[in-house]
Amino acid sequence: MEHQYPFVPYRPERFEADEMIKRGEEFHALVDRRRSVRFFSDEPVPYRCVELAVRAANTAPSGAHQQPWKFVAISDPETKRRIREAAELEERQNYEGGRLPQEWREALAPLETTSDKGYLEVVPWLVVCFAEKYGVRPGGRKVKHYYVNESVGIACGLFITALHAMGLSTLTHTPNPMAFLTEICGRPANERPYILFPIGYAAPDAEVPDLARKPLAETLVRFDGKLGLS
Repeated sequence: MEHQYPFVPYRPERFEADEMIKRGEEFHALVDRRRSVRFFSDEPVPYRCVELAVRAANTAPSGAHQQPWKFVAISDPETKRRIREAAELEERQNYEGGRLPQEWREALAPLETTSDKGYLEVVPWLVVCFAEKYGVRPGGRKVKHYYVNESVGIACGLFITALHAMGLSTLTHTPNPMAFLTEICGRPANERPYILFPIGYAAPDAEVPDLARKPLAETLVRFDGKLGLS
């Protein structure tokens, strides 16, 4: 057995129904204000904020508790420039080179996204999340990881939420392909780029599309066990 964990008592705090609902409503009000941002200020952001967001990500559940993620934080201007140039090269192939299917282009059109990724140099921090395809133990022994995509996705969700709670903005940027991030960041073969996060304050004149989120009726089904079929 790879690990043997001791079991300890777990007694999470409990609340009366009214307090539970109040806390849920307050949390929803917080996250409902979150938006993806493409216009950033170059105002410095303390590295401690990045650390705290990653610490929040580290609380995510993961397959067999293997925590198959690595966050790489970048503030060096030259590295940010290299990442921007490489990302825009790939994105030009997507937007102008016809690599994106027409259906995908039509879905993106209302958001007015383009191959210009200038914000990658404006923000004080770029953080790249890498998913570990497998673990590597001392001596080079490979260890299989389970539910990697699910685990890393949950961790990234907590990372984004923590940034928003601190008053910071980000964007889930996934240039395709992303292999250039492995090379620029010097990451090993067992890691693959998952999401590139530009992190900073939203620019004073930042604008975002006036989107509406799906109503609850379209995203929640209360199933009573009856299929309702004749």
